[in-house]
This record gives sequence, C-alpha cells and structure tokens, in this order.
Amino acid sequence: MDLYEAMRCAPTSRRFKPDPVPADVLLRILDSARFAPSGGNRQGWRVIAVQDAERRAALRDLYLPHWRVYMEYTGAASILANPESFDPAAIRGVRAANDYAERLEQVPLHLVVGVRLEDLAVTDAGLPRQSIVGGASLYPFVQNLLLAARAEGLGAALTTLLVPAEADVKQLLGIPDGVALAAHIGLGYRAEAWPRKLARKPVPEFAFAERWGEPLA
Repeated sequence: MDLYEAMRCAPTSRRFKPDPVPADVLLRILDSARFAPSGGNRQGWRVIAVQDAERRAALRDLYLPHWRVYMEYTGAASILANPESFDPAAIRGVRAANDYAERLEQVPLHLVVGVRLEDLAVTDAGLPRQSIVGGASLYPFVQNLLLAARAEGLGAALTTLLVPAEADVKQLLGIPDGVALAAHIGLGYRAEAWPRKLARKPVPEFAFAERWGEPLA
C-alpha cells in the first residue's frame, strides 16, 4: 500500500471479524514499526500481544470502568441516554465506540504498549503545564504500528483508557517496575468496508506561516 494512501485511510476500526491475526503478519508489523524514531535511539517501547481469551476478558474488565467515566466526562453517556436529542451521525459514532468497549474481549488481538521510563527524555518536565514531551519517544512507534497494520489489511483501534488501570494491567501481564503503560491497540480484520475518505480539518485550520494565525501559502 502506498504510504500516503495508508495515512489517509487508516480509520479507527471497532468491529472485527473473529479471524485470528497470523503470527507472521504480527511479526511483519512489529518488524516495520521498530524503525520509528526515538530520543537517543533508545527504543524504549515494549509490546505484549494478548490473544488468550481469558486475558482479553480481563483487559475488558479493567478497561470498562474508565471507559464509563470517560463517557460521562465527554457527554457521550447523555447521547446514548437521549438519542432523539442528537445528530444521527454523533449517535452512530458513540454507539460504535461503546460497543467496542463493551465487547473488547471479542477483539482478536490486543497489543498492550509500554515504555521504559529510563529511556525517556522529558524536556518539558519543569514547565508550569502538563508534560507531553515524553511521548515523543514512543508514539511514533505506535503510529508505525497502525500504519503497518493498515498495510497488512488489518483494522486497529488505539486508546489510552487502560492507562488509569496501570497497576492492575501490570500485575495481569507481569510487566516489571520501570515500565509505564502507554497505549492499547485492538487489532484484527475489519468487519466493515474501509471508508473512502476520512473527515479531517483542512490544512489552513492548523498550519501557519512564520507566526500564529498567518496564512500558510
């Protein structure tokens, strides 16, 4: 698949066929994703591939309480409770996301992505705001996973809602101290047709020339 095509058509997938992801396909995905950049080339990412049915169910049970808090926080719970008051497109999106969460154990392959904290250079730690820079040495790898999955014809859903359950997830999967939970990717063969076009903001809404607000030629 052409790289630009993959970038433009790698949507979040929430419904999957029951077919397992072949081991050779997963290895190809990981083998390509590892070429992502990272600070000092430390490559601190670590991945646990979970296919066991009981572990998938356990991950769902850890995921759901935080998903439901998120639903309340974003107002999505109100959409489900009063669908007649909202736009049909919004209702479809919320229902799809909620169905994914409630049936998380049905996703054939779960990738639990962690990072060794000692491999991160958090250059914004001293600023008087929320730190975000540490993820720069991890999330390019995560994006590579998503693009490689798309190239293999697999759908994927990236979330971070397992992170609040980090202690329990680490115990479940034997993740050692010094490794932080960073992402969860549900992976499998998409049950629906691939969309022809994704809805995204146009370039002039987020990119500027020389100074904030100046149009980019």
